[in-house]
Amino acid sequence: MSRKHQLKESIYVIMKHSRDGSYATRTDRKRTLNLVADELYLGGYKVTHVNGLKQKHVRYLNDSWKAKGLSSATIKNRNSALRWLCEHTGRSNVVPSNDELGIAKRKSSSDRNKAVDLTKVDLAKITNRNVLVQLQLQRYLGLRREESIKFKPFQADKGNCVELQASWCKGGRARTVPVHTDKARYWIDEAKKLVNQEYQSLIPTDQSYIQHRNLYDKQVQKAGIKHAHGLRHAYAQERYRELTGWDCPVCGGPHSKDLAKKQKELDAAARLIISEELGHSRERVTINYLWT
Repeated sequence: MSRKHQLKESIYVIMKHSRDGSYATRTDRKRTLNLVADELYLGGYKVTHVNGLKQKHVRYLNDSWKAKGLSSATIKNRNSALRWLCEHTGRSNVVPSNDELGIAKRKSSSDRNKAVDLTKVDLAKITNRNVLVQLQLQRYLGLRREESIKFKPFQADKGNCVELQASWCKGGRARTVPVHTDKARYWIDEAKKLVNQEYQSLIPTDQSYIQHRNLYDKQVQKAGIKHAHGLRHAYAQERYRELTGWDCPVCGGPHSKDLAKKQKELDAAARLIISEELGHSRERVTINYLWT
């Protein structure tokens, strides 16, 4: 077995016994870490086990990724997978901070609003009813793609809120989302019409998760939606307006620095609520949805 495959084998063993995160998260993590093994092997590094990873290897990888012109967001995601791996071997200090690695901070796009407006989408091209309902749940409950696909309407629906099971959510973080609009209530009820049993998800019984996700991706692309994640942006921006009474900066509203003291308090509280409803652990992440 080559050194590259020995390293991959040690990565596989750790991932097999540490199955935290959603299916998509684990798949992306595995792909990234296998890529790391390939790049270290091509770079001439003789690493045969994850315990042999050192800061010099991490710095080599980051220099290589920068030289290839990868975005700071992509590099940060790869370092996040490396941190996860090293933390699970008790060596969290192997991967320096992003600042130490000289990675530029993520920048919020200033040229366009990433929110997806479903009124401007040709939904007639969404011929699968399950996919249509899943898109609407993303828009009116702020769900991620995987969460909307794995959504079990009868189990989740608690009347004035929905409870999302940990196994549906990114990072395995269960959460509660309020049903605060008539449209949210309507699409939850529509979701119930698509299932026959209380604990059935919106994945058709004759399909696996992967099969239905592939169908979802094809349908969304056919409808001309480039980034369905923009539905969460739309949810966050609408929710901010409901909670504060004014538009967020990306929609033409005032920036935090321009708000009066009471308004800043309301702004901070709204951002915290939105962060929790979207399933993020940090309030600061809302900048990506609302801008500063």
